[in-house]
Amino acid sequence: MSQPLPQTPSVPEHDCYHCGLPIPDEVDLAVDIEGTRHQMCCTGCQAVAQSIVSSGLIDYYKRRDAMPEQAREAMPDELKDLGLFDHPDFQQGFVKPIGEHEREAALILEGITCSACIWLNEQHVAHQPGVTAVDINYATRRARVRWDERRIKLSDILAAIQAIGYRAYPYDAARSEQISQRERRSALWRLFVAGFGMMQVMMYAFPAYIAADGEITPDIEVMMRWASLILTAPVVLYSAAPFFSHAFRDVRLRRLGMDVPVALGIGAAFIASCWATFTRQGEVYFDSVTMFVFFLLCGRYVEMLARQKAVRGVEELGKALPAFAERLAAWPAGEGERVPVSQLQPGDVIRVKPGETVPADGVVIDGESEANEALLTGESRPVPKRPGAEITGGTVNVSSPLCLRVSRTGEHTRLAAIRQLMERASAEKPRVVQQADRVAAYFIIALLVLACVTAGWWYWHDPDRALWVFVSVLVVSCPCALSLATPVALTVATDALARMGVLVTRGHAIEALARAEHFVFDKTGTLTYGEMRLETLHCLGDASPASVLGLAAALEQGSEHAIARALRLRAVEEGVALPAFLAVTATTGQGVAGEFDGQQYRIGRPAFAAGLAGTPVPEVLQQAEQGGGTVIALASSAGWLGGFVLSDGLREDCEATFDVLRAQGLKLSIFSGDTPSTVEAMGRRLGVSHALGGMTPEGKHAGLRQLQQGDAVIAMVGDGVNDAPVLAQAQVSVAMGGGTDLARNQADIVLLSARLGALADGLALSRRALTIIRQNLWWSFVYNFTAVPLAMSGLVTPWMAGIGMSASSLFVVLNALRLQRGAKR
Repeated sequence: MSQPLPQTPSVPEHDCYHCGLPIPDEVDLAVDIEGTRHQMCCTGCQAVAQSIVSSGLIDYYKRRDAMPEQAREAMPDELKDLGLFDHPDFQQGFVKPIGEHEREAALILEGITCSACIWLNEQHVAHQPGVTAVDINYATRRARVRWDERRIKLSDILAAIQAIGYRAYPYDAARSEQISQRERRSALWRLFVAGFGMMQVMMYAFPAYIAADGEITPDIEVMMRWASLILTAPVVLYSAAPFFSHAFRDVRLRRLGMDVPVALGIGAAFIASCWATFTRQGEVYFDSVTMFVFFLLCGRYVEMLARQKAVRGVEELGKALPAFAERLAAWPAGEGERVPVSQLQPGDVIRVKPGETVPADGVVIDGESEANEALLTGESRPVPKRPGAEITGGTVNVSSPLCLRVSRTGEHTRLAAIRQLMERASAEKPRVVQQADRVAAYFIIALLVLACVTAGWWYWHDPDRALWVFVSVLVVSCPCALSLATPVALTVATDALARMGVLVTRGHAIEALARAEHFVFDKTGTLTYGEMRLETLHCLGDASPASVLGLAAALEQGSEHAIARALRLRAVEEGVALPAFLAVTATTGQGVAGEFDGQQYRIGRPAFAAGLAGTPVPEVLQQAEQGGGTVIALASSAGWLGGFVLSDGLREDCEATFDVLRAQGLKLSIFSGDTPSTVEAMGRRLGVSHALGGMTPEGKHAGLRQLQQGDAVIAMVGDGVNDAPVLAQAQVSVAMGGGTDLARNQADIVLLSARLGALADGLALSRRALTIIRQNLWWSFVYNFTAVPLAMSGLVTPWMAGIGMSASSLFVVLNALRLQRGAKR
């Protein structure tokens, strides 16, 4: 049988149990919660409380450490308008399809005041029929809700959230910034009250420190003590309120956070000082209390600014797209019309004027200009854009008007994919942070034990000093570097890397990249641009060059490989007709097979085509392979038809990047599916002796596993579907930003720009981040192992302890912020 829920300590009996506001005399509204009737101030709070009870979520009242916003009595009227959220046109900007019937919405919640609010909303929404997943980020108040549209509507989900007293809207970066502003404003007010109280209390405490015996009469001393108490009370009850509420929450949930010793120290010193003031006996520590609260709040405020600035990197991407676009409905004739970006569809033609932001992904069909892609890739130099060039939404058109044909909109754009990957990285907790949290928990337990033992020893030997030594031990310790500054350093590093065009998509990626000892590179699309061009066509039968090219391009019609694109591009340039193949199948790492006009065809590696032709590879193709060219062959069941020699340009900064990596003592390898002679030639050019060609995806996977047997941390840099298995096998994987979606999803890090040198820059910053984390940890251990014994011996007063802890917190946070230098866009 469940026990009655105790009255929340912070809610007096005459106040509303749900929101904490006073109950009007004429109101008599109550809700039965586990056998105890609790009074509510309005029908809104009554409805919300009853909904929480009916859903079996009464643990919310045990978990909360802050009062929610007042439930509005007009809530039922608001529910009438929620049907608008079910309209497909309205959902375009914030809802995306996951499967045939599953949808996912990006929402922002209002009314969140503490972690219990997050728990309540997640539990309540997850229990709605048809909801398959719900995740809420406490830092940003963003929610991702996934549901089966056959069983529940979005309006029903929003109504369920409103029923428990919160409000959900489509995600809006401006609304998220408003929440951050409120958080900063609240923190500044608490800091102001603490600073004002500290200055005034110090004015009353200073005469007592410098006066000789008998210079201050007892009545003056009592008056100054009472004045100090009056000025300290707002600091403790308002400025320090979060410390007490968080400590109470941690104790109630049977866990120990770093606010527990802080709250014990502040509470003990304040209560003892109040007792000394009332009884006119003993010492008072009002000055130490106010100083400690002020300096600690300073550290927390700086930490909050660092966290919000790092999170703002994702928010900036959300604000990159404009709200309206100029659509050319009758292009190339007719005038443009101004329409909301949410109404754009693939295939629409839009015009982007100089200085305007591109509203969606597309292809240039008219005009020549340059695009500033700094927000996405970190590259400050504008990129030329001509007809046929792809352009990404969120970039800025620099010099002259461009007409684009829209290819992707909304959540399907490259910008949206980048934002989603950044959010995925921020949601994961790296191993180093998990270890730090565990160490911090044991540290706090040991600290509480030491403080109690120390207080007992001093009470036995010198009772007058026992209290302030106890407070000093609790206050002087600083677990912030373990439980706070480590994730701050990683968050700042993630934001700094994104500004350099290095997108971290997994929580462990920074640490793994910094520890990497061996880099393995794919060739096509990684070391090269992946934009292969057909150099030579060898006809090996009676068919004409145009016929051979048309058959090859048609077989490669469904492939995204760079070689396939090169063949299709040449066919388009020469106006060659493409036949329609049947039963087209792809053999990973080998080639493509299909049927046309009752005959079987193969295109791919010469050895793969030879299996159908039934004769050895022609000598002309063997000589082309030995010359280092990329060679593919076309054959049918009747014999050989043709061979194609292609080339791909090396990235301009590839050699410089390899020199930098080699100078840092890293081992380098090249794994490629291209011909061995081609890969070996590239290896010689780059100074890489371990360059292997002709590798299948399985061969790359096996080769990487063999390298890992020596306990080396391997970083795999690749591009394309063929690299997905080996990317998943490596300790840290890096994908080029132009690669396929599968490779980017498998990768831990994505290089958004075409510049391979960003990898070397990212490696350097990752190592700096790991160094700063180590510095923070070492500082924490050295500081605590020095300061705690000094406090136990009575050499550190409470106010000195407050300054020491705050200075320690500020040091590790400011140390982490150094990572932002040199990472500006």
